[in-house]
Amino acid sequence: MSDDDKNAGKRRSQAWFGGTDKDAFLHRSWAKNNGLPDDAFDGRPVIGICNTFSELTPCNAHFRELVEHIKRGVIEAGGTPFEFPVFSCGETMLRPTAMLFRNLASMDVEEAIRGNPLDGVILMGGCDKTTPSLLMGAASCDIPAAVVSGGPMLNGRFRGRTLGSGTDVWKFSEEVRSGRMSEEDFMAAESGMSRSPGHCMTMGTASTMASMSEALGVTLAGNAAYPAVDARRNRLARLTGRRIVSMVEEDLRLSRVLTREAFENAIRVNGAIGGSTNAVIHLLAIAGRIGVDLDLTDWDRFGRDVPCLVNLMPSGEYLMEDFCYAGGLPAVMGKIRDLLHEDAFTISGRTMGEQLNAAECFNDDVIRDRDNPVFHQGGIAVLQGNLAPQGAVLKPSAASPHLMQHTGRAVVFESIEDFKARVDDPDLDVDENSVLVLKGAGPQGYPGMAEVGNLPLPRKVLEKGVRDMVRVSDARMSGTAFGTVVLHVAPESAAGGPLALVEEGDIIELDVEARRLALKIDEAELERRRARWQPQPHAMQGGYQSLYVERVLQADTGADLDFLVGCRGAEVPRESH
Repeated sequence: MSDDDKNAGKRRSQAWFGGTDKDAFLHRSWAKNNGLPDDAFDGRPVIGICNTFSELTPCNAHFRELVEHIKRGVIEAGGTPFEFPVFSCGETMLRPTAMLFRNLASMDVEEAIRGNPLDGVILMGGCDKTTPSLLMGAASCDIPAAVVSGGPMLNGRFRGRTLGSGTDVWKFSEEVRSGRMSEEDFMAAESGMSRSPGHCMTMGTASTMASMSEALGVTLAGNAAYPAVDARRNRLARLTGRRIVSMVEEDLRLSRVLTREAFENAIRVNGAIGGSTNAVIHLLAIAGRIGVDLDLTDWDRFGRDVPCLVNLMPSGEYLMEDFCYAGGLPAVMGKIRDLLHEDAFTISGRTMGEQLNAAECFNDDVIRDRDNPVFHQGGIAVLQGNLAPQGAVLKPSAASPHLMQHTGRAVVFESIEDFKARVDDPDLDVDENSVLVLKGAGPQGYPGMAEVGNLPLPRKVLEKGVRDMVRVSDARMSGTAFGTVVLHVAPESAAGGPLALVEEGDIIELDVEARRLALKIDEAELERRRARWQPQPHAMQGGYQSLYVERVLQADTGADLDFLVGCRGAEVPRESH
């Protein structure tokens, strides 16, 4: 008997399809109604293709075509592919926020993998939350798994200039509010923003998480940057389909790839690309699922001194299409390889160092050299102090240098609705030195921790020509956004954190270099306010949202549900027939 024959008997799928009893008969018979021949069940690897296609997730709407290339690759390598759908967290449509459903989607992924006859799985992610939800669910099962991203859109174009998805929307919106852009021009730009299938082409959360997947080693090289409509995207999908079959034969599981060293690599790469603050919360959650000890302070420890080399919006001027032509993520990693764990293993079957030997850079303005960075410190700043005892984050590469050390008077908004009602009130007591404070936007409070932290500036400030102010909240912000914005304050206000106790006129100090966020009042006054504080009732009672609010963890540990943390494996102790 060959080694392949011996391994075939150990494959998960054979618990369903192997043998001559009535259960195997039923499983094979039902599967054959799709036209599968007898040899589809002869012990060859059964590969699940976890597809987040949805027409309500425009970033992933081209996955019907992409999945066919994956299937061909699986079949060419001798595997049997089965495509299945999971909940698709579309950032652009889903209310109140896609982040509310990231954990729900991860549960869907985990249980679909565990409950079905799959030896390995390919995870099709694109839009912001789809990638982390897939990796979280797969990590909790720990079977061979690989990511195929959908790829970014082509560059946006409008009246001879380049448009970046998200980033230019925020800029144009402020220009309209300040009277410097007409509403007609704003509407005319709309059709030039999203010109092709794919996710945001800025270095927003979707591009960042595709890059994080490649830096973690769970994709083939080049995955992060190929545009969605580039033939190389389809080719990579096909090659990944072939590779997952070999991964099953090698028993190459996620736990072999998602190691502590891989996460340290990803943190450093995030600094080099000027990646989204959302990567913090997602990588913490993924690490929690696979059992890697990673905490918020690691983001400062490993990313603080990494220069931002990638000149992409929102931190720079180019877009993902340009990034692809410049050499993509391998070119970036090649320029910081002395900071990386080169022996970290990847799904390709090679180490990261071996994979980077072929890396080249073809445009040193898009991907800068280390002696000419976009920013000298590109990592995520982790802030602490009496206003954020468990931490908060800020993205220095998207912030204004003159605000990185700032003390100002708090202008407080109790909710996003309160903010929208009052921000443009001419009587609002605010100026450019004020600190805008938003409460009620964290994991429990929103619920789901919406991307509302990059608060639009008050009109009376915009009309003075001001384009940035310090903003503090327990919310997140889009990876496409910019500004001196303090996010993920933990504990959040809805949980009774110090943010809940901030009052109008309080003095707040931000010192990014010292990593400090402080409310300048004494502890006795804080205690008096804490004694008076009462939690607010949640708008939605019952259903998933109630479960979420009751069991969600705080941002500093990844905002996963407490009962989902950890790897439960893929074993099914009982079966139904």
